[in-house]
Amino acid sequence: MENEQIVDKIVEGIQERKGKGIVVVNLNKLQESPCCYFVICEGDSSVHVNSIANSIKDHVREQIKVKPYATDGFENCEWIAMDYGQIIVHVFQRQIREYYDIEHLWANAELIKIEDIL
Repeated sequence: MENEQIVDKIVEGIQERKGKGIVVVNLNKLQESPCCYFVICEGDSSVHVNSIANSIKDHVREQIKVKPYATDGFENCEWIAMDYGQIIVHVFQRQIREYYDIEHLWANAELIKIEDIL
């Protein structure tokens, strides 16, 4: 399975639950990056963040039979991280995302912003 296919399905899973501010961080051209891609988005509440993360997990598994190696953050749903090997997904509540601002830690990578679905 190609990483790009997995990223596409992750984005679809986010969009199914109206996740906002989707950014795909392509780290392929950077040396010493921890993975190939970050997919970052946000939800409006802990319930919304939980719903987005579960949608990603279900959609990717149903569409292309890929499961995350690990997940973390479902306890409080402020920041859920999902490990798909060379792809790490971050689902944040807005204030937590603004605080950590991880997109800008990788500002020299290619940042692909995806329009919100209204």
